Amino acid sequence: MKIIIAGAGDVGFHLAKLLSYESQDTFVIDFDGDKLNYINNHLDVFTKKGDATSIKLLKEIGIESADLLLAVTESQNTNFTISVVGKALGVKKTIARINNPEFLKNDCINFKDYGVDFMISPEELAAEEIKFLLNQSSFNDTVAFENGLFNIMGTTLGYKSPILDLTVKEAKDKFSLVDFITIAIKREGIAQTIIPRGDTVYKMNDQVYFSVPNYSIDKLHPIIGKEQIDIKNVMILGGSSIGRKTSRNLCKDNFKVKLVEKKKEKALNLAEDLRDTLVIHGDGRDLGLLEEENIREMDAFVAVTGDSETNIMSCLVAKSKGVKKTIALVENMDYINISQTIGIDTLINKKLIAASNIFRHIRKGEILALANLHNIDAEVFEFEVQENAKVTKKPIKELRFPREAVFGGVVRGGKAHMSFGDFQLQSGDRAIVFCLPEAISTVEDLFN
Repeated sequence: MKIIIAGAGDVGFHLAKLLSYESQDTFVIDFDGDKLNYINNHLDVFTKKGDATSIKLLKEIGIESADLLLAVTESQNTNFTISVVGKALGVKKTIARINNPEFLKNDCINFKDYGVDFMISPEELAAEEIKFLLNQSSFNDTVAFENGLFNIMGTTLGYKSPILDLTVKEAKDKFSLVDFITIAIKREGIAQTIIPRGDTVYKMNDQVYFSVPNYSIDKLHPIIGKEQIDIKNVMILGGSSIGRKTSRNLCKDNFKVKLVEKKKEKALNLAEDLRDTLVIHGDGRDLGLLEEENIREMDAFVAVTGDSETNIMSCLVAKSKGVKKTIALVENMDYINISQTIGIDTLINKKLIAASNIFRHIRKGEILALANLHNIDAEVFEFEVQENAKVTKKPIKELRFPREAVFGGVVRGGKAHMSFGDFQLQSGDRAIVFCLPEAISTVEDLFN
């Protein structure tokens, strides 16, 4: 598969990184030579310095034989132009990163007629992610598959968890009446993600990801030592496009929302647009203002200004005032892995979310869904099992499944099934698989 990525920013780099683990012909185009040099030093992909809207440049790298063109620069207009030009020159599929949500929800224009096959809005995706996190408040990462039949739930283990210092096998024996599979552990001070085995021990402050059928979610709370938090009152810091979208989404779900915006004119516009939201003009870094607006009575605090440090610090202040759930938007991807060490429940990066969303268009095989976990550079896949696929030939324990991957469960006939060693997959099953990048190709091959 030949893939061209226009834009070597965070979205483009993350996509190139995911693709570098596979035998894909990947080209990255950008004006910025420093960004391309960094990619060359860290990833096994081709780079080309120049303008991705240039017909000459696109022809030079063989756009007519490319399977996919990903236009993910910072400029929406540039991304549209790249897609239209690329499609006219023969690329099979185009995906454009856009900022205007109207393009995603319109009945007037079919953008495919103009050369844009798919569009991705990082802001829209981030707002949806925030709402989802607030609806599962005891966890700092949640992903639903098959309309919630199976769920990936992430949380940091505190001192109250009864599984601390137990092995995975001991925990499963102790809570034998609860269906769950531990699919990944991120440990403080250790960069490598742990794919747990039976003798893996749960430690204090581990970020643990469980795969859980819908009927076991409530039963998981005693295992992690946390109670489900009922979130109704939410304060949002920052009237950015994400802040606006998040507020609108939450109000539709009957949350009570206060939004703090520093710029007076923007605050007035927000108040006019968001009729169900209490918009406050002021500096959210001002502790006095937060106290006046009853920060202590808030169930959740969401910081989505354009400054990562402001978002992090304001969330820490909110946490110190007793706010149960804090979510901070960060631009720097290096920050993503520190949430469990600094006391913020969840750090999200809109570009990382967008890259993972785009990545599902690249996968081969019958992949129905794909999700990224916040603290882990890995993916969760949902495969549809094909007739005569290799995974149907033997029980799971005999498949020689790579150690860098683990089954999280199977949906068969509309029902959730636990995917332990004796389970054998059948044609038509929908399998949840957690997979580190280096094992993706091997796993895909087993499903073909």
